[in-house]
Formats: sequence, C-alpha cells, structure tokens
Amino acid sequence: MTASEECLSVRATRWEDWRVTSRRLLISGAAPETIHWIDGRSKSGRKQSDLFGTTDVEFAAAEPAAQAGGQDAAADTSSPFRVPKAFLNLARHVSCHRSPGRWELLYRLLWRITGGEKHLLTNAADRDMHAATKLEKSVSRDAHKMKAFVRFREIEDAEGKRFVAWHRPDHYTLELVADFFARRFDVMRWAILTPDESAIWDGKKLTMGDGAPRSDAPEADELEEVWKTYYANIFNPARIKLNAMRAEMPKKHWATMPETELIDDLVRNAPTRVETMIRHAEGGVSARPFLPEVTSGEPSHSIARLRDAAAVCQGCDLHGPATQTVFGVGNPNAKLVLVGEQPGDREDLAGEPFVGPAGQLLRETLSEVGLDPAELYITNSVKHFKFKPTGKRRLHVKPAAREVAACRPWLEAELDVIRPKMVVALGATAAGVLLGPGFRLLKSRGQVQRSDHAKWTIATYHPSAILRVPNEATRETMRKAFLEDLHFAAEHYRMLP
Repeated sequence: MTASEECLSVRATRWEDWRVTSRRLLISGAAPETIHWIDGRSKSGRKQSDLFGTTDVEFAAAEPAAQAGGQDAAADTSSPFRVPKAFLNLARHVSCHRSPGRWELLYRLLWRITGGEKHLLTNAADRDMHAATKLEKSVSRDAHKMKAFVRFREIEDAEGKRFVAWHRPDHYTLELVADFFARRFDVMRWAILTPDESAIWDGKKLTMGDGAPRSDAPEADELEEVWKTYYANIFNPARIKLNAMRAEMPKKHWATMPETELIDDLVRNAPTRVETMIRHAEGGVSARPFLPEVTSGEPSHSIARLRDAAAVCQGCDLHGPATQTVFGVGNPNAKLVLVGEQPGDREDLAGEPFVGPAGQLLRETLSEVGLDPAELYITNSVKHFKFKPTGKRRLHVKPAAREVAACRPWLEAELDVIRPKMVVALGATAAGVLLGPGFRLLKSRGQVQRSDHAKWTIATYHPSAILRVPNEATRETMRKAFLEDLHFAAEHYRMLP
C-alpha cells in the first residue's frame, strides 16, 4: 500500500454483514492489505441481502457502490466472480469463531480464490487455509457439544408449556445449530439462551435475539429427577474413561446438566457395580467367598494362607479343566511384584508361574537388567490355566473379562498383603486389572503409572506375546522394548527406599 492509499475501516458483526461488505469491497477492487476489519460481534448486527446463495454464484453489480470508510467503492460491472460452495461452508463456520481476525482471514481467502487460485481450498499446506480449517474444526466441535449438552427446563406461561435452556458455548455457534433444534423439537415452544445471543421457536418461526444471563433461565423442574434416573440407569461402570469424558464434556457445561451431579458417586461406586454385574450375570461367580482372613502384618504367613485357600477355589469355571491352582511365588516382602496373565501348560502341570518358555525369557531378561527373581514376587491375574485341547496339546486361550474379574480378589489379596512399592504388569490383561479397562498397552507401555496397589506401576509386553509373534523382525523389536521397559523398572527399583 502506497502512502497515497488510505486504509479502509469496515465493520462486520455476523456472517451476513461480512457477505455484503466483502462483496462490495471485492467488486471495487479493494485488496486485503488496504482494509482494516473491525469485529463488531459484541453489537447487534442487522441482516443484509444474500451474497453468495447456496451454490456457485456470480458476483454481479446489482447493488450500488458501497460507502466503505467514507470512500466510494466503484463496482466493476464487467467482471463477475464465482465462489465454490465449499468456501461458503468453510466461511460460514469460521464466521462463528470468536477470533477477531476471522473477517480479515476470510476476505484474504476470498480475494485469492477470485483472483485465480482455484485450488486454494485443497491446499492443506497453505498458511491461510490451515488457519481457517483450524477455526472451522473448533466451531464444529463447539456446535456438536451444544447439540449434546443443551438441557431444556419446563415453564408455564400464558400460552401453556414452554421449554427454556441456557448454554455457554465457546464460540458464536447458536446460529449454526438453531435450525437443528427447530427441526428436532418442532412441536414444542422453546428458547435457547446464551451470553451472546438467543434462539426462540414459537412452533412456526425461528427468531434470533440478544444474549441473556443464566439468571434468565429457570433453575430446575420436575423432569430433572426423571432425567437423572435415566442417566444413572444407562451409566456403564465397566466402560469408564475419565480423561475422554472430561475432554468431551468440559466441566464448564456441568452447571446446566442435571445428570452431572451424579458423576462423582457413579464413578466412585463403579468397581463395586462391576463386580455386582459380573456376580449376577449368567454363570458369573467370584473368588471372594473363598478368601481367608489375612493381615498385612505377617506377609509370609498370610501368603501361605492365601495359597492354601486358593488351592480349593471354585470361583469360576476354569477350576474344572485345569490341573491345579497356580498361585504366586517369591519373596512375600518384595518391593517389586511382577503380574502376568494366567499360567500356561507347563505352569499348570508344575503348579508354579513362569516355568515355561515365557518364564525362561522373563528370567533371562531380569538377569540382563540386574534383577534377582529371588527378591521379587511373581504371580498372575488368573490362577487357573484356560486352554483349548487339540489332540495331545493344550493351546492357551485368553481368559474372558468375566473370568479375570472373578479371579481378581486373589491378586488384590496378594498385593494387599505384600504392599509392594512397584508393580510391573506383563501384558494387556494384567495392565487392565491394575490400571483400569481404559489403559492401552501400546500407547502407554513403559511409562510410570500410579495404581491402587503401588505408587509406581509399569506395563510392558507379556513374554509369551513376544514368543508368539511369527515375524522375526517384529519379535526382535518387541524383545528390545521388553528389555528397555524392565531396565527402566530396574533403575527405579534400585532407587526404592
């Protein structure tokens, strides 16, 4: 821009404002660098005539020249422009973002597209497109949350029942989703209030209005108890993913969602409910009735009592086909406990965990990292061998979740008696028992976690999983990762008080 050129100041409040203003500026030939956009979103914007329509549309000079910043913007009536529908969809969402620079960004994209950059929208590496796409995604997520988190409360007025909701979105998304609510609740009279704007449906027409404080919405109604009862009954305690829940349901929305009052209690009672579900499922039982009374003050004696009691456990159907219970072995005062999945064929016959090929790999690796198995305690999540007979061989079968849960009291009793400072989970089954069903071994392998039974809990591959991999290169990669994880655990172990 030369010294003789003056920067034009133009205001845009809503999508409609920007469409009309940008059309006039484009026709007048105003380059993006000559325009200063003012975000007037905090003020009421008035609706303007349609700019682009819903498909590729020509920019004709149907309107007189605009006054922008006090100067005439002469229209070039000889040069119509065309804009892809994809840009309209993008711009519509970007216009609802709170970023004050959105109008400038959109006009710059419009200028470039109409200036000949026909493939700009498909250029993900372009800086402007990257910025616009990022804003669009943020608005789309916010719109999705509004559809999911709006909770209506019933009130009575002169015309009968009316439903009012208050919601606090991150962006100006109400105008994007208002039609959705009008279609879904077309037989109701309702209003959605936000701090920036409101949407009112009278059963026939949708009207957008000014924002409103939360105090303008009703606090509660009798339907909330029904809704909370429904939520408590559909809540699945076996599929709790707290981090995902917090990400998808930010706490800023909890105040207007009655069911969130129940979340803390539901999460706190989830383990008990899971055990109850398993116990009442068809064929579902638990090892808990077979547990003896033990104390953590006498670990050696208590572990022996647990082992004797487990020998006659019938807490699940696995006790029938198996040769015997395979209980944990090792130092009852161990600072480090290794937990596997279940005994294998050789372990079932010997009555001791990790004596087969997987045990050999485990002990070799422990020796490499300087850990003495005699100092440790080694056990499994499941104490009986689950297998499929094939001729003279018995092939390992992964225990079902019901069987893992049924045997869990034995593992918990072992850990409660020993009170280790560190636990290493060998494989996904053990990791799920110790760190919860949401734990993902491939994602968080080798990282220090905190569990209910140890301050330091680390998960790694099960040695049998490594041995079962047919590809030699993949098997060697897993073997190195297994070695690294146990070396990491050994370093922490040596720092234990």
